[in-house]
Amino acid sequence: MPATPESSSFAAVSLSVSDARERMLAAVRGHAPAETQWQPLMACLGRVLAEDVLAPQDVPPHDNAAMDGYALAGFALRAGQPTRLRVVGRALAGHPYDGPLAAGDCVRIMTGAVMPAGTDTVVPQELCTREGEAIVIAPDTLRAGDHRRHRGEDLAQGQPALRAGRRLAPADLGLAASLGLTELRVFRRLVVALFSSGDELRSPGEALPAGCLYDSNRFSLGAALSQLGLEVLDLGRVPDDPAALEATLDRALAQADAVVTSGGVSVGDADHTRALLARRGAVDFWSVAMRPGRPFAFGALQPAPGRTRPCWLFALPGNPVAALVSLEVLARDALLALAGVAVTPLPRLQLRSAGPVRKRPGRTEFPRVLLQPGEDGAWQARLAAAQGSGVLSGLAQAQGLAVLSAEQGDVAAGDWIEILPFNGLF
Repeated sequence: MPATPESSSFAAVSLSVSDARERMLAAVRGHAPAETQWQPLMACLGRVLAEDVLAPQDVPPHDNAAMDGYALAGFALRAGQPTRLRVVGRALAGHPYDGPLAAGDCVRIMTGAVMPAGTDTVVPQELCTREGEAIVIAPDTLRAGDHRRHRGEDLAQGQPALRAGRRLAPADLGLAASLGLTELRVFRRLVVALFSSGDELRSPGEALPAGCLYDSNRFSLGAALSQLGLEVLDLGRVPDDPAALEATLDRALAQADAVVTSGGVSVGDADHTRALLARRGAVDFWSVAMRPGRPFAFGALQPAPGRTRPCWLFALPGNPVAALVSLEVLARDALLALAGVAVTPLPRLQLRSAGPVRKRPGRTEFPRVLLQPGEDGAWQARLAAAQGSGVLSGLAQAQGLAVLSAEQGDVAAGDWIEILPFNGLF
């Protein structure tokens, strides 16, 4: 049940990683923005497709050559005997051969060119010998139908080429262009308000008094959210002052679909963010049994006056590594679902550990790892030197996260471990 200000306990039991993810995805289901817009193909990278794209024609639109060589009728081939054919013309991509073909004729053809009428086979140029105006094909080097691409073998007319909910990648835009499309209908971008809280924070370029540090979270989290295709509303850094926090939250609720904060959700005396969020919405949970990243709050905040849609809260820990890992492991899929994406799990690898890893049962841990070939050439995972939740250099050097389950104990060198490789987020 969603927590209330009276029932929320600062010592709440931590959810498992899987339970937290399932609860977030269940809560946001059906809340993606309904607004859509047409965008030209060149502006669609990373956008979320709002409707299925059906092939308006067969792809390819005609039988064509898969190799440079000679187009011929397959029935001319004789088992165990060389085949001699007369070359009577040439077919290039965009320039078909329209002349007649008699028995024993063939046509010089380039990759992608339309197969001439009466031909169904291409002999690659390296598998035959040219003798003046004829070619000779050695016995049993070719079968009827070889090296021909069939009309519609990629997509048949009316077949779905791209499904709604897909986050568009470069190959998708190429596929849409191959169908003759110039624009696609996509969902509007999800607007995510982002701010960091803490009296100790300063923006890069400002003087750094004793006891203070530069706010790295807004830059790393903002970049990660942008890379997910979301529109980031940067609300800056907010001091540990209840009035300032409330004013910032009001700005977020008036303009954004979701709020991502870092810092202020643990149990410290100055963590006003936690109390404010509990008062302004139904926070579902406050803590997840994971390392790094135990403090994490999620829930629906009360909409601003005049707005009916809920604004979703993702309150991340303040430590820089914990914030990014929490975004990737916990918040990423729920945010994408809110953006209209048909979410699928990220692929994971199984690699051997290059060395021992200490692990305490009871929580899921995500140590940063380097992916390297071992002495036998097989890829393996090695712990990054810096594993502290505030040490960004270790995360910047790593290429993935090891996923050590809550039930798991210490890992020995050579044990198989699950790896979540970075996909450019970090």
